[in-house]
Order: sequence, then C-alpha cells, then structure tokens
Amino acid sequence: MEAWRTVARGVHQRRYDPFDISIVVIEGSDGLLLVDTRVQPSEAEELADDIAARFDRPVRWVVNTHAHFDHTFGNQVFGPGTATDAAIYGHANIVAHFDEFEGPRLVAWRADPSREPDRQWDDVVLTPPTHPLVEPHMLNLGDRVVELRPQSPAHTDTDLVLFVPDERVWILGDLIEESGPVMYGSGSYPLEWPGVLVDLAAAMRPTDRVVPGHGRVVDRAFVERQATQLGLIADRFRAAHASGLTPDEALGSHDDWSIPVEALGGAVERAYHALDAQREARA
Repeated sequence: MEAWRTVARGVHQRRYDPFDISIVVIEGSDGLLLVDTRVQPSEAEELADDIAARFDRPVRWVVNTHAHFDHTFGNQVFGPGTATDAAIYGHANIVAHFDEFEGPRLVAWRADPSREPDRQWDDVVLTPPTHPLVEPHMLNLGDRVVELRPQSPAHTDTDLVLFVPDERVWILGDLIEESGPVMYGSGSYPLEWPGVLVDLAAAMRPTDRVVPGHGRVVDRAFVERQATQLGLIADRFRAAHASGLTPDEALGSHDDWSIPVEALGGAVERAYHALDAQREARA
C-alpha cells in the first residue's frame, strides 16, 4: 500500500492491497468525490480514515466504476444513513449485476467462508447507487465538473468512466488494468470490450492521464495497446467458433495468448454463448 499520489491538480490516486486496487479522490470546492470503495467494510473504514487524514473537506459523492465486489463492497460505509451520507453514482445495471453475481457470491461465502478465507463479509450490505445512470451526467463539484459516462457492455455491463476535463484525466476502472493481466470477471463481454476501448482511446489526447482499475497511471497509447490485445483475443474466439472448435480447443489452438490461458476459460465460454445466440437469431 502506498501514499496518495497526485495525478493532476486536485486529482489523487492511492493503490491498496489486496488486488492493487486504484482508489481516486477528486477535490472540488464543495467537497470530495471518491471513486470506488474497496473490498469490504473494514477496508472502507480504513479508507475513510486515510481520506480524513489527508484532505480537509468531506466526501460528498461516491462513484462506482463497475459492480464488482472489490470496487463496491465498501459502499455502505459512505452512503446514505452513514456519517458521510454521500450520494452514490453508478451504472443503472449495478442492481441487476448484484442480483446475478455479487449477491450469490456473498451468500456462498457466508455458507462456507473457507471459499475465500481472506474476506470479512459477515456485515456486508449490498449498497447500490442512489443515483443510477444510463446517460452521461455532469457532476458539479463546485469549482469543477466531472463527466460520468456509462459505457456499453465490456468488462461488465455496469462500466462507468469518469473524465475530469479541466485536467484531462480519465478514470476507467477495470476497463484497463496495468499491474496485472486484464481480468474477464463475472459478467464480461469479451467480444464487445475491444470496441469500447477503441472508442475511448479515440476521445483521448496523447498526453491525457488515464487511471486504471488496478495499477499505475498510464496514457492513451496504453489503452490502444490493450484494445489491440483484447481485439486479437475476440477475433480468435470468433474464428474458432466459426471453425466448429470447442471452447477448450479454441484455447489450445494458440500458445501465444497475451493473457494466461487459465484466465480465459470464462471469457471463451461467454464469447461462445454470445456467438451461439447470434447464430440462432440469424437462423
């Protein structure tokens, strides 16, 4: 775990274990905007203490970059009814994602905590956004505006990008990862993900700073490289499906994947499911 790092004027990143999660605080004259809330309530309480020690104003807004547990299970520490009482913004699909993925994962853990022994989820209360977004939203922090941009399905169908226009800083969540390979987690869209990154990169300038969901600050060129890598994976899935290969055969047909092959099992299954549905729709 490291100290706060200033990315740009009034925009600060801190990387936390586990998972090298990227937490961002954006300063405004009316308060602080917090991006993501860590893995569990105890970690969110630590985060709240770290924010109070570093900044001289309260958290008034929380934004979730997507629904996954490592970015949302601390929401309850900052949301309505707490001492912070912050408004929580996020993609409108987060509630449905919680119902399909995070909720069942939480139930399974409570039935058998040995499944994930490092978690402390006894007191987790799934806390979705108080302000669910479908369309882009301009969030006024007093002396600056932050753009909240819900995305088409990619890493999940709950991805939301933040853009700080006065400093040209982008916060992309797990649409990109720097400190490890991209994760095709629960609810990913392997075929659509590359195109979302291509569109985002097209809106960036070469000198823009980009904060990933995990890892150090990067730039537009990094986003373009990751889009290319994910595009090649999607193209291989399409070609294998068209050739009649099974998912296992698709993964075994190449030995130069840009991501460890053991991390691609869920991705190829989801890609094949989408391609089967497309074929059935055309029939």
